[in-house]
Amino acid sequence: MAEPVIIDCDPGHDDALALLLAAGDQRLRLLGVTTVAGNQTLEKTTRNALRILALAGVPDVPVAAGCARPLVGELTVAEDIHGASGLDGPDLDGPVGEAAGVHAAELMRRLIAGAGGPVTLIATGPLTNVALLLRAHPEVVPRVRRVVFMGGSTERGNTTPYGEFNIVTDPEAADIVLRSGLPVTMIGLNVTHQALATEEVIAGFLAMGTRLGVICAELMTFFASAYRRVFGFEHPPVHDPIAVAAVLDPSIVRTVAAPVAVELAGAYTRGATVVDLHRRTGRTPNAEVAVGLDVAAFWRLLMDAVGRLDQAP
Repeated sequence: MAEPVIIDCDPGHDDALALLLAAGDQRLRLLGVTTVAGNQTLEKTTRNALRILALAGVPDVPVAAGCARPLVGELTVAEDIHGASGLDGPDLDGPVGEAAGVHAAELMRRLIAGAGGPVTLIATGPLTNVALLLRAHPEVVPRVRRVVFMGGSTERGNTTPYGEFNIVTDPEAADIVLRSGLPVTMIGLNVTHQALATEEVIAGFLAMGTRLGVICAELMTFFASAYRRVFGFEHPPVHDPIAVAAVLDPSIVRTVAAPVAVELAGAYTRGATVVDLHRRTGRTPNAEVAVGLDVAAFWRLLMDAVGRLDQAP
């Protein structure tokens, strides 16, 4: 039976790939998509989610816009990485649906209540919407199977020396989720930096000879140019689809149980994820933390999903 999931995202090139993976693998039942401000403003991330779902051939999946700013402080978008639209690169023009007329947290509440069984939340942006859901609607907590989020790192950051973008954007939200008592899986930079969109990977998508294959290649090509300019990376890591892959096939992403805390007050470390891999603090583990990735299996999973979407009637 397909696992019911909700994806909370801020598309974003890698979020777009995550949505395609979820839509193209029948082991998941995509109940809905919610959007949050992060890689770009809320208006742009919501439109981008609608554009990707239309391209994937699943425009009937409900989409709801959520929080336009973090719980504390102001929003800083990642335009240097994702461009002015949030999905610069390919031509994605075409008819799209409309977002639901409710807040993301309310759509999540309704979908979870009506799912008939526990729902997995996959978060690939700042955790603002998920934290708001847990705080405003604690009655849904027993009906959430787990939260799998892309964010943080067991090592260094990409926005500050020790802070990863999604967590740095809203540390308070991440703290709420990690202290919620729910089963939580953290997919951090230490693993996502292994999933590199090399020339061979991009060529593989182009060789599919389909519109979606070309779009994926163009997304990764733009992403590559941004990462080369900003970070000096030879090849860009595609972070967010790893969170979906971890739900689809646990053998692809190896995890270990560990205590994880979010630094909220450090002058130089606010937004850092403090992962106690060696159990030095004596605290009880509150998360499964990704520590390994079967890179070849991940790329096969993503390419197969995109291929199935292109073949769908």
